Amino acid sequence: MATIDRDDPAQHEAAREMLIQYLNEAHATEQALVRTLQAHVGMTPRGPYRDLLEHHLEETRGHATALERRLADLGATSNVVTATLGLAQSVLGQVIALSKGPLDILRGHGGEEKLLKNAKDESATEALEIATYDALEALAREAGDSATAELAARHRADEERMLAALRELIPELTGATVAARAGGEPTYRVTETGAADAVRAATSGAPWPDYDELNAGRVVARLGELSQQELAAVAAYERANRNRRTVIERVNALTADEPWPGYDDDDPDEILRRVRAGGTVAARVRDYESRHRRRVAVLEAAQRQLSRS
Repeated sequence: MATIDRDDPAQHEAAREMLIQYLNEAHATEQALVRTLQAHVGMTPRGPYRDLLEHHLEETRGHATALERRLADLGATSNVVTATLGLAQSVLGQVIALSKGPLDILRGHGGEEKLLKNAKDESATEALEIATYDALEALAREAGDSATAELAARHRADEERMLAALRELIPELTGATVAARAGGEPTYRVTETGAADAVRAATSGAPWPDYDELNAGRVVARLGELSQQELAAVAAYERANRNRRTVIERVNALTADEPWPGYDDDDPDEILRRVRAGGTVAARVRDYESRHRRRVAVLEAAQRQLSRS
């Protein structure tokens, strides 16, 4: 097996640049899969398949966070734009482009077949992720980076378990699809999907205790303090009840990707730690925080980090 000369500065730097590139590509893949899995959970009824997707969604968020931290440890940043250019040309990019979300249930031969197609698409992405982490681990070991190699091996093991579980489910999903198309008893129940659960949760009660007593202006004044999940609950409740245009428009304006998955749930100390680690995260935090909670300590830390770069 060919090896690099780690004492040769040119070879060592080339390996390091390639390692950062591969980490960026893996990070972009995980972030894209978070969005895809969220859509698939939304259209999947309660049961083993949805449990599997929800578990892997949390794993995928964790993978994205771990990769971002590893990039920071290496003094690099997560360059999602550059990495996504390569991702769009890959098999995974094609799969993600085909994953349109819950409205796809209305096309084709019903929910059973959509779930089967989702599972096949997910299997393809898992296989590609396994290969991605194979390459990342091999490269990291060539470069003498044991921390990255071990991270790649851990993530690959998660993807291998997910692929195996999906393959076990595909025969059952296929049987349900055949039965539905042949005129048998349908198994797909829209009222049991993740999307239906979310709507029920949002419409079963007001977003906060005195919500219905507030006029639109007072509701709008509080929206900047809310997480993305809470904003979605407000939008669902408003649309199901008073449907006030000013509230809906403000929710839409505030709806955005978090600086990293799980940002809204992180405590300020964790946010400050990651901001001080450097990279493009400071700009994302500043822009997001200035539109939402406007926490002075977080904004000042982000601005100081940007001033140093």
